[in-house]
Amino acid sequence: MPADWRRALAVAAHPDDLEYGAAGAVAEWTDGGREVAYLLVTRGEAGIDTLAPAESARVREAEQRASAAVVGVHSVSFLGHRDGVIEEGLELRRDLAAAIRAHRPELLITLNHRDTWGPGRQWNTSDHRAVGRAVLEAAGDAGNRWIFPEQLAGGTLTPWGGVRWVAVAGSPRATHAQEIGERAFGRAIASLAEHRTYLSALGDDAPEDYARELHTTLSEAAAARFGGRRCVAFELFER
Repeated sequence: MPADWRRALAVAAHPDDLEYGAAGAVAEWTDGGREVAYLLVTRGEAGIDTLAPAESARVREAEQRASAAVVGVHSVSFLGHRDGVIEEGLELRRDLAAAIRAHRPELLITLNHRDTWGPGRQWNTSDHRAVGRAVLEAAGDAGNRWIFPEQLAGGTLTPWGGVRWVAVAGSPRATHAQEIGERAFGRAIASLAEHRTYLSALGDDAPEDYARELHTTLSEAAAARFGGRRCVAFELFER
């Protein structure tokens, strides 16, 4: 992975998405002094069958903030699009372009936008696909003053053409990897385990054990492709 950057914005559809794919790399980067902010397109209100949407959103937002703090991320914001039915289109691109213009990242991080996950051909959800593709588009939109110019009228936001890469976690077409040490690996596990209510609703009564097993499996699979070292894999797009 490129190392000559200082500021990143990670964008995902739901609370917990980044903890499944990118948290180990984020921990490594923040430990190294880099700045990473999180942007969640929804509040995850449709994610827990036993909780009404408003309560689910409250719980999942709180768990996401706690989870992000574990890996050194203290800027966490939510766009408020509807969970489960995110619409791919201009409204989403507009919101993401505004966020990119506000945060001014060199690196954008998002989740798999491809139709499937991994070699097993497990189908990806429409929310993930829509957000991932919109991030790739918005990376260019943010730098063009004639796209969403209304955002620039007050002078608070200005065009930002400084995005140099978009790194897609969980992609079946990974091209690059970020090596992670023992400290970052432990923080990735703890970060996922913070989603206790959500994981319990999925039937995982021991979040720490589940998170350790999952991250061990993911990092070993990535290591097999990238030199045998524990790492987080990304599909990297250059701007």
